[in-house]
Amino acid sequence: MIEGAGGERRVAIVRQSPRYDAKNVSESIRKATRHLGIELERLVRPGDRVLLKPNLIRQSHTRRPAEWEQVVTHGTVIEAVAREVAAALQGRGAITIADGPQTDSDFDAIDARVGLRELSKRIARDFPGVSVSVIDLRRERWKTVGGVVVDRQRMPDAPGGYTEVDLGRASYFHGHDADFYGADYDSAFTQSQHRGDRHAYLLARLALDADVFINLPKLKTHKKVGITASLKNLVGINGDKNYLPHYTMGAAGDGGDEFPRSTTSGRVQSRMIRAFKQMAVAVPAIANTVGPMAKKAGEAVWGRTDQVVRSGNWHGNDTAWRMVLDLNRILLHYDGSGARRREPLRYLSVVDGIIAGDGDGPMEADALAAGVLLVGTNPAAVDLVCASLMGFDWRKLPMVREAFQPHEMPIAGFDPEEVSVVPELGEPILFRPHFGWRGAIEKVHERAG
Repeated sequence: MIEGAGGERRVAIVRQSPRYDAKNVSESIRKATRHLGIELERLVRPGDRVLLKPNLIRQSHTRRPAEWEQVVTHGTVIEAVAREVAAALQGRGAITIADGPQTDSDFDAIDARVGLRELSKRIARDFPGVSVSVIDLRRERWKTVGGVVVDRQRMPDAPGGYTEVDLGRASYFHGHDADFYGADYDSAFTQSQHRGDRHAYLLARLALDADVFINLPKLKTHKKVGITASLKNLVGINGDKNYLPHYTMGAAGDGGDEFPRSTTSGRVQSRMIRAFKQMAVAVPAIANTVGPMAKKAGEAVWGRTDQVVRSGNWHGNDTAWRMVLDLNRILLHYDGSGARRREPLRYLSVVDGIIAGDGDGPMEADALAAGVLLVGTNPAAVDLVCASLMGFDWRKLPMVREAFQPHEMPIAGFDPEEVSVVPELGEPILFRPHFGWRGAIEKVHERAG
């Protein structure tokens, strides 16, 4: 598996002022790698292809467009890591900064906020011989009105294209067939990829073919999996997000996890949502016209998604965490041809928690001046520490807990009790969870009970 000089069981935490000062950020990253005992020159070698994977989910907070620092990985963090990598490449190699944002996000607007293309030019200028590129990994971009897709644009394939990997019985979904809903209206397609012994995903070959994968997530709460950090950030290496089951249709009492309770209102709502999506697949033009009005009317009756739990946005979601861990298993154990890796992937995670996001994450999180960077060489170990730092019980987060499940293709080949923090965890910061997770994961709640 992944093995840094300091051991994949260690996670470093560095606390700094909650400001994106380039000098301070660079020093914090160097300090963290020193705590781990990692030298970038050993992780990155001349001639390597290095992929930096930030969280670029959306250009801003969904309802407050002026806010963005708590939503995406900050440019100073990306540039600081890229400069360390470029120096280690010693004039030979390639750095690719890549992500697949949410399908209806504006990549140019994200770039305007984060400064991706400008920072890539600076690095290429300062490190001759190192190629630096910025890639949008999506195959399709949508225009939405009121949360309804009204236009679709096919995008050029990312360099190298995409690789379909079928995990089969190694999937966390094996033995868990259900009526899955993905990212698009065509739920039949999502279900066709996750039935019986077939559990397939379509991933950017750029990510699977990288010699070194450096994960640069944002530290936030998340409506479907509780938190988003290293593990969840891999959703962005997909070309087609409709391969990804997000929730299981129906209420908890009816075999689904779309809603927490089986009620007449919920069943009616679920049937109407399913009928609309089937219509959208069959007659897109009608859906484009009727959809925004139908959604507005539905919200008037049942409430807005940021006010009531629907679409699997709660702690009982038993679907999304499986998808996330499948993606991590593929990255760690499969190459760009879809074959099992012959050598372990060299991996590093640098979590941007300088300005973090709590509350209704990931896209409607409130800014939290946490002032932390977390660094490690195993995504499960890093996320366990992230959850603890946030004041959450990692055992109550299936995405984190199940990542330590023993397997021939492990995500973490060690027990959670073996994870250590350097120099120390310190006092938790106490993030507020998404309202669908409130009262279910906080350590304070556990003590009070």
